[in-house]
Amino acid sequence: MAESKVEYNYLGKSGVQVSNLCLGAMTFGESQFEIPTQASEKLSFEIIDKYAELGGNFIDTANVYGIGSSERVVGNWLKKQDRRKFIIATKVRFPMDTGVNRIGLSRRHMIESLDESLERLQTPFVDLLQSHLWDNATPIEETLRTFDDLVRCGKIRYFGVSNVCGWQLQKIVDKIEMMGLSRCVTLQQEYNLLCRQPEWEEFMVCENEGIGVLPWSPLKGGILTGKFRHDVSPDAKGSRIGYTHTNESRAIPGSSAWRDYRDDNSYWKLIDSLRTMGGKYGKSVPQVALRWLIQKPVVSSVIIGATSVKQLEDNMGASSGWSLSDEDMSSLNELTPRPLNYPYKMIWSFQKDRLNKFNRSIVL
Repeated sequence: MAESKVEYNYLGKSGVQVSNLCLGAMTFGESQFEIPTQASEKLSFEIIDKYAELGGNFIDTANVYGIGSSERVVGNWLKKQDRRKFIIATKVRFPMDTGVNRIGLSRRHMIESLDESLERLQTPFVDLLQSHLWDNATPIEETLRTFDDLVRCGKIRYFGVSNVCGWQLQKIVDKIEMMGLSRCVTLQQEYNLLCRQPEWEEFMVCENEGIGVLPWSPLKGGILTGKFRHDVSPDAKGSRIGYTHTNESRAIPGSSAWRDYRDDNSYWKLIDSLRTMGGKYGKSVPQVALRWLIQKPVVSSVIIGATSVKQLEDNMGASSGWSLSDEDMSSLNELTPRPLNYPYKMIWSFQKDRLNKFNRSIVL
């Protein structure tokens, strides 16, 4: 591996270190959503090779990405590497076919799905297995006990959760403590300059419990790249935003809609500020947006996607060698205010003079 050009953080409250930019593999291989910017296996290999050359050691995928396609691409690349150098994460929860028990976070489905993921990834273990979404049908005790058993038998090293709300995450933490199980080390959650709601609840739990945050969609599906213009509709074949704009019925669930930002003056003001800051630091708009996330105290690693080597190299330029000033961090925070609804408005309005650094160090 070439000399590292990235920085490393601990993976939550664990002893494992990961690069502060994680390579998301959702764009590798075929997609069930017919997205035009998917990368072939050849291009995917080129992207992962460059990521590793720059010092990246953390790859995130999921069994449901391309219904196994992404894991197969990562596995075909991984089998030719020194497995000890890389931290591999995948997920379980969503259906892979129409079988009645082929969904959820039951012991049966989790173990069955992991075995299939390990086969596709061509590795005897994954470093991080994550629940992809809360499962109302399965008792959380069953899910957590299964995670613990998988850690104990060596099929996974750690586990994390994704896409949960505050009370769910706190319940997970409390059940783990009560049952004496292996700890949850990460929370993978959408987090970016246009989605800051997790700061109110989920990230407070993470700060208190030593859980590392892995932001997904750090550039809001392309909305924060600065490449779009107010008066020009995004290209349907050249970007995920453009595809979603013209194919809303087939869009990825939860994906951004261009109409939500096209006429939003606060969005364009944010983009102008990102562009100005980029000019000051000699960095691109995406690099500034990614750096804002990297410098957040709760973040372990930011999950970036790439559909070209050039795009990857630009994003990786956010990792090390420079920092946003405190003033610029505050400016971006102020440009993207979090909705201050009840009860947060009441709770936090009375906390301004009650800050104790020994009780909570987080600064959002």
